[in-house]
Amino acid sequence: MNMQALSEKLGMAFLSEPWIPQVFIIVLAATVANLAAHYLLRHAQKITSLTKSAWDDALIQAAKRPVPAAIWLVGIAYAAEIIGKESGAEIFANVAPGRNISVVVCLAWFLIRLIRFVSSNVIEEREARGEEVDHTTIDALSKLARLTVVITTLLIVMQTLGFSVSGLLAAGGIGGFAVGFAAKDLLANFFGGLTIYLDRPFSVGDWIRSPDKEIEGTVEYISWRHTRVRAFNKNPIYVPNSVFTTIVVENPSRMTNRRIKETIGIRYEDIGAMAPIVADVKAMLQGHPEIDTSQTLIVNFNSFGPSSVDFFIYTFTKTTEWIRYHEVKQDVLLKIAEIIERQGAEIAFPTQTLHIETTNNSMPA
Repeated sequence: MNMQALSEKLGMAFLSEPWIPQVFIIVLAATVANLAAHYLLRHAQKITSLTKSAWDDALIQAAKRPVPAAIWLVGIAYAAEIIGKESGAEIFANVAPGRNISVVVCLAWFLIRLIRFVSSNVIEEREARGEEVDHTTIDALSKLARLTVVITTLLIVMQTLGFSVSGLLAAGGIGGFAVGFAAKDLLANFFGGLTIYLDRPFSVGDWIRSPDKEIEGTVEYISWRHTRVRAFNKNPIYVPNSVFTTIVVENPSRMTNRRIKETIGIRYEDIGAMAPIVADVKAMLQGHPEIDTSQTLIVNFNSFGPSSVDFFIYTFTKTTEWIRYHEVKQDVLLKIAEIIERQGAEIAFPTQTLHIETTNNSMPA
């Protein structure tokens, strides 16, 4: 009994069709290609892990899922084309466009993953070398590149499906006015976020504050719509990006020095010691290892106060760290107190002197 007779007897006459081996070969080839791709990618990952480049690791990581998916989709599409030719079913007429769209989507998937892995690998590589990393710029470029890939993919898919892209763009230009008016706040936030990414008045991790608004804290996240600021009481503040285009933003994180500005008074009876006190304090500041002498340094007798004679100090520390700054300031003030005591003077405190004038009211005898 031949194969055709056996198939008819078992009720599976379709197995004797000549296109069955072709479909079987295509599926087998897709399976072998998938296994080969999986082996090659795994072997390549071991090799790239030994290199210092962030690109080759990202390339392999990005290809691990889209490549096998593309192989299976292409294999299934070719097998479906063969079945469609033999069966004549109308549903198989869309196999070719579906295959093309699948390949485009897999390519877009690969590019999006590549962009994400490259950005994260670049950040990790620079942080491992101890270099300063601008997370805001890298994140902005990553988002912009992924958005470009998505828009391009949508246009290619629509063109593949038979839609006129030029007509769609023209219609989009006409309808853009209505959409723009309806989404003006969203667009304002988008362009506000774009301004932050381009001008970079602050980055993630910076301490910012605004004298125009009650905004002060550490920047945690910058999206296209809003910026999340963590206040010092640990509450999150969500600020629309459009706000930053109309307010003044101060960025203390980018200061070069911290300032010490203090006025100190001594008693009026110690005014004779003012000159040596000022000279000793100035010499102490000039020799202090934590004071930046390349910046403005002033120590001078300043004014006659209500209950003291005052001198002021104006100088800058080398450190910008908040806790370290207060330690340096404390050390400076204690040294000033020692200098005043060494000169035999005392720091004044608010006092009042009451003068009573006595008069003789007795009448002559």
